[in-house]
Amino acid sequence: MTIVDKIDAGINVTLNMAFDNEQLNNLEAAALFGIVIVGRQNLSTLQVLYNHAHDDDLKSILKKAITDHTKPLVEKAEKILNEAKADCPEIHFADRKLYDTPLTISEDARFSDREIALLLGNMARASQVAVLNALSYTYKPEIALIYRDTLETAFDFDYRLLKITLEKGWLPHLPKIEH
Repeated sequence: MTIVDKIDAGINVTLNMAFDNEQLNNLEAAALFGIVIVGRQNLSTLQVLYNHAHDDDLKSILKKAITDHTKPLVEKAEKILNEAKADCPEIHFADRKLYDTPLTISEDARFSDREIALLLGNMARASQVAVLNALSYTYKPEIALIYRDTLETAFDFDYRLLKITLEKGWLPHLPKIEH
């Protein structure tokens, strides 16, 4: 998307927000509800994974997943639901402290850095599919723009995670097909 396209999208969203007061449809509300509940669970999981991680690069990317990706999307979805006077999920998960120094957890009781990296990749891809699915049900441009921005930053996140897993040798070796 070019800068002109982004400016045009921003203008369209602003105009729609000013003149379009149509309520959320059921599919939009359900998708936002799902983003909130799964996002809250993902935040809790990411915090646990952060505290299990030993590698500094992995801890850094986990912190970004928490503060730059998951938490902002959950907060935006909650805000939209609240503004629409729709119910937000009542379920909440413990907010865990993030420890910068590795915790003393025996090797057989904690996730390894490799396991964390692969799990983080799986969580990221599942989240992207959910956001893309939510986008397909959206008729409100301001919500569609949130999803588009989320996916754009998610793809950048995936690339950084892929680079780290390659550099650290955490990706599983897959045999090549010989012809």
